[in-house]
Amino acid sequence: MNARLTNTALKLSGIFILFLVMVLLIYLSVVYGVINTNWRHAIEAYTQFNGTNEHIAIRDVRVPRALVATVVGANLGVAGALLQALTKNPVADTGILGINYGASFFIVFALTFFSVNSIMAFTWIAFLGAALSGLAVYGLGSLGRGGMTPIKLTLAGAALGALASSYTNGMLVVNEKVLDEVLFWLSGSVAGRSLDMLMAVMPFVLVGWVGSLLIAGQVNTLLLGEDVARGLGQRTVFVKLAIGLIIIILAGSSVGVAGPIAFVGLITPHLARYLVGIDFRWVILYSALLGSVFLLGADIAARFIAMPRELPIGVVTAFLGAPFFIYVVRKGELRA
Repeated sequence: MNARLTNTALKLSGIFILFLVMVLLIYLSVVYGVINTNWRHAIEAYTQFNGTNEHIAIRDVRVPRALVATVVGANLGVAGALLQALTKNPVADTGILGINYGASFFIVFALTFFSVNSIMAFTWIAFLGAALSGLAVYGLGSLGRGGMTPIKLTLAGAALGALASSYTNGMLVVNEKVLDEVLFWLSGSVAGRSLDMLMAVMPFVLVGWVGSLLIAGQVNTLLLGEDVARGLGQRTVFVKLAIGLIIIILAGSSVGVAGPIAFVGLITPHLARYLVGIDFRWVILYSALLGSVFLLGADIAARFIAMPRELPIGVVTAFLGAPFFIYVVRKGELRA
């Protein structure tokens, strides 16, 4: 793939520009909404807080929402890039591992049988469900001769996802009260999330970010082909296991906070490779920034499309991502 940014100086400039765009979108997310505020209100909310609606909206709603969108977008972008590299599947998303379905199943199960109603509890339950589902898929995809292969991982994820989805739908059918409580979360949303929820998963997030940067060079070697990687002395089984664990950590923490948001991990790696080529060290950085920019922009759009009401952010990402998915699939068919 021919990169549009062909040298280190251009790639660093691109990172700087994306960072500025991300900061601008955070500012727009904090300042604009149903309650009219400006940059002075944003500053005074932390320096001269007086309990007004403007200050409360900024401190308790908009700043946490913007930060959650930033972190979750970066997580999904990096997880998608790693997943596409691991499975060698250009349309791979975190849903392929059954992570979204597993987290949803655990949330609905906890509500149905244990009447859990704490948002913080939802975070940890969803994270646990996502992690266990990812590990189960990875284990199933590694059974048999030859160990883990992209097709076995894909089939295992589809099978486990379908199973979890059917059980989830069954519980929702017989318990309408649970449906009302989790419908907005199941659609994916960063609204109503607190900084405490984000801080609860940040240690995992940081481990995932650092791990993805450390393993980027090994991913470059793995992309040359498994036989070549082994010939160069790489222990491919351990590299794949590390990649899988990082994906589970990043995707699980994202689902735990914001619910199952689709297509971010599909779109951003393609855009990153379009800009910087196949060097995974750059792809990781660009996927993270593009993921944040994409999710922040989608969240702002979700608020303004139907103002004063708002759409779940998952609806907006699906609206943008579905045509892109079709484009990638048809592009692959034409090449075939």
